[in-house]
Amino acid sequence: MVGVAACGTVNSIKALWETRIRKVQEEEKEEARRRKTKGGVTGRLDTSVWEDRLTLAKLKEKLQSEEGRLILRIEQEDWKSLPDCLVQLPHVQEWQIHRTGLQTIPSFISRFQNLLVLDLSRNGISNIPRQIDVGEAVRPLVLLSGELPQLKELLLSYNRIQLVPEELGCCQSLERLELAMNRNLDQLPNQLRNLKKLQHLDLSMNNFTRVPDCVVGMPMLEWLDMGGNHLQHLPEDIHRMEKLHTLWLQRNQLETLPENISRMASLDTLVLSSNKLTDIPQLMEDMSNLRFVNFRDNPLTLNVTLVSEKTETQEEDDREMFGREFMLTYIQEARKRSHAILHMHRVATATAVSAAPVDSIST
Repeated sequence: MVGVAACGTVNSIKALWETRIRKVQEEEKEEARRRKTKGGVTGRLDTSVWEDRLTLAKLKEKLQSEEGRLILRIEQEDWKSLPDCLVQLPHVQEWQIHRTGLQTIPSFISRFQNLLVLDLSRNGISNIPRQIDVGEAVRPLVLLSGELPQLKELLLSYNRIQLVPEELGCCQSLERLELAMNRNLDQLPNQLRNLKKLQHLDLSMNNFTRVPDCVVGMPMLEWLDMGGNHLQHLPEDIHRMEKLHTLWLQRNQLETLPENISRMASLDTLVLSSNKLTDIPQLMEDMSNLRFVNFRDNPLTLNVTLVSEKTETQEEDDREMFGREFMLTYIQEARKRSHAILHMHRVATATAVSAAPVDSIST
């Protein structure tokens, strides 16, 4: 019996030690796994840090100084998105990033307090963000004026923008806005009339069928290009654009011009080529400040040809053939024709009356 008890005790002790050994081995394996995992994370973090440093060094190579302005210029490289490490260059005053395939305006743009020009033309941007991230907070795009108080130029031509958010109207420091060649862009929010300092607006080669009301309401606008759209008429109150001196309307579908266009006192350049105009308002004769106008390739009713006395280039001759002198001559000819038609009508009426029998006249 004693031998049996001793054997049982030995077996129990052996089982206990085997259990303890397995537990220790499992703990050692778990610790090894933790160390391996920790080492992998650390390795990845180290790699990420080095990648950011390399990217930042590459971006610094793109910095240029022109006329005392620090410019970030990237051309024809693959940057579909801009890295977060760019915020380490907060003193950049101008972004010129073209033909990079950039798809979004980065949310950290508000960190660039000194930004004067944001030029992201010729990329793949599909929208202007309504909100901008500032640290951990998300605030409206109004911060383009609040957080970027010096921004004067926003250039987004040749992208894929279809909608302009109303919040853009809060960017009250803007003087230049370019949205040309976005194809499907066909309207602007009324809030853009709040851009009190905007002087230059390019909406050419889009899908507009009318001049947006907000454009007519921009008080300081001097230069407007809406060529290459589908405009069918101009607003009757176009004369409200009192400071506008240059108006490009080529390649549209305009059939008539409002007479109030003659009240645009500051207008000195008006391009109307390749439309469907059949006549020129006679009141435009009084537009003394209009130095250059172009009516080329319009189905005008009267066939007016000027004899060019210039001996300069053919291009200049062609331009003058449909320019201001052409306009004035056309209006004079149209007036003569109108008077002739009126005279013929009066003569015909008088002849008809004189030829009528006396009885019918008295009757």
